[in-house]
Amino acid sequence: MMSSSSLVKFLLLTTSATVLAILYFYQEKIICSSPPPLAGIPSQDSNVQSQHVSCTCLKGATSLKDYVNKDTYDDIIRRRAEEYKKYQIRKKRTQSEVLLAPANSPLQYPIQGFIVIPLQKSLIPGLSVHAVEKQNYQVTLSVSSGVLAVEDLQKAEKDKVKGQGEKVLSISVSSLQSLNDLLGRVSYRSTVYSIKSGDLVHFTFEQYKAIFPIEIRQPTVPVLYDIKNDISFQVTITTKTFLRYTELNNLIRSIRNIYKDIKIIIADDSFNPQKVNGTNIEQYFMPPAQGWFAGRNLAVSQVTTKYFLWVDDDFEFTDSTKIEKFVEIMESKPELDVVGGSVSSNSFSFKVLYEDGDEEGGCLSKVPGNYQPIPGIPNCFFTSGVINFFLARTDAVRKVGFDPLLKRVGHSEFFMDGLGELLVGSCPQLSIGHQPKRTGNNEEYYKYRMPPRSDTESKLALHFFKNRLKCVKY
Repeated sequence: MMSSSSLVKFLLLTTSATVLAILYFYQEKIICSSPPPLAGIPSQDSNVQSQHVSCTCLKGATSLKDYVNKDTYDDIIRRRAEEYKKYQIRKKRTQSEVLLAPANSPLQYPIQGFIVIPLQKSLIPGLSVHAVEKQNYQVTLSVSSGVLAVEDLQKAEKDKVKGQGEKVLSISVSSLQSLNDLLGRVSYRSTVYSIKSGDLVHFTFEQYKAIFPIEIRQPTVPVLYDIKNDISFQVTITTKTFLRYTELNNLIRSIRNIYKDIKIIIADDSFNPQKVNGTNIEQYFMPPAQGWFAGRNLAVSQVTTKYFLWVDDDFEFTDSTKIEKFVEIMESKPELDVVGGSVSSNSFSFKVLYEDGDEEGGCLSKVPGNYQPIPGIPNCFFTSGVINFFLARTDAVRKVGFDPLLKRVGHSEFFMDGLGELLVGSCPQLSIGHQPKRTGNNEEYYKYRMPPRSDTESKLALHFFKNRLKCVKY
């Protein structure tokens, strides 16, 4: 039997050893002052979910608040903030949230690509636990916008599952094989109808936790175009005219020298409209002086082909103008939405650079140039915007549209609105000519062609509210 003095010595030795072991494990970071980050939950030490900060306006950028009515400025700011909140609700995606997964987790779950139809039941693929043998296994799954269930649940399994058809589902079994068999039959069904939203599944086993996304999406019906082998079934030529019938007729004549049957759509907002004669020409008369973008919307709304070619009314087709080359590029790269060419050797492609900001708004700038070459297409480049000579996918452009509030000062603005929506390419080798300027008087046209400064100021005020911009640099 151990004496009292020996017992004291033993306790001192074991206590010292324990302290040394704790210090060692602490240094090796085996014991931590705070628990490790959970799967799907960002570490507090990481800056993966930074708050919106003020963006930086480039040198020479225009401060847009200077063009907003000072008397109603506070009310405009309030309304803009309210509209932006609604915009964020419409655009928010569950998949945009940052989710982190820890190392050495025994949980297996889908991290991408699990898409369900609203209100319909779907099995969650790949759910399982990889753990050592033990006497009991307990797993919990929970969601917020739907319900969970184990499909084909047998009578002998019912006491192992709690929360069947509810937001929180618990499974408790004594066998790892039984656990994974039940997890393989877990289904999800959304209970809140939405055509495009998501949910997050919280998956817990012992001290391990994971979060993975479910994308809830109503499938879309395909819209296909039968382009056949005839350019007339593939492309419609569109233009907008205003007080320039001499140039318009020259354009049509140059088109018909090469393309005899292709449809031409004209949007006309002249004060004294003149009927343009010719076969397969559709001329739509508008109220006078409605402007460029209103005319573009009208013309594109009447297109029935897969593509349309936009040209100005004073352009001129030459022997180098080959619409077929445009189509060939677009068909070989279905992800492209717009491909621009060059006008009299001027391609005028540009990048739109946008930085999201805080409550003051974002910062936008337009920079000449391209991003990088388009793979497999020589002399073509990815960019943000191109000149007024481009081939575009009809359905893609209709989704973005042309803002009719921009009457006389607008071109780049279409590509600004399409940033992130339209994939744009520039192929300078695809060319068209430009008619020489007439020496005759057309004072009424130039009065509108060179708008007053007030038009530009109105455009800047529009950018402030509509695009939620703090500053812009063209």
